[in-house]
Amino acid sequence: QVQLVESGGGLVQAAGSLRLPCAASSRYAMGWLRQAPGKEREVVAAISWSGGSTYYADSVKGRFTISRDNATNTVYLQMNSLKPDETAVYYCAAQNRPDRKFATIAVSYDYWGQGTQVTVSS
Repeated sequence: QVQLVESGGGLVQAAGSLRLPCAASSRYAMGWLRQAPGKEREVVAAISWSGGSTYYADSVKGRFTISRDNATNTVYLQMNSLKPDETAVYYCAAQNRPDRKFATIAVSYDYWGQGTQVTVSS
């Protein structure tokens, strides 16, 4: 059974920063997704199995950074210059498809963490 455990969420002021770690029980291509109330779940960033390739949603480019430590199977999402409308539950997810670098849509992910709440106050 694949286990993904997120942490690091919380309350931050607009323009602030947060770092979200996700500890995985195995190594996969990974993504960070978020879901705000009343909205669909969206892929924020993704990283390949090796860490050599990354993807970012246009809305977060230049502000968010995804990285991974393969020695510990931990994936990080560094979020800077946060905005109030980025308040959401953030999920890490794993894609079990060795033939793909990473997934850019939510339905392509096979395993999910429990989510961590990020609240950005104005």
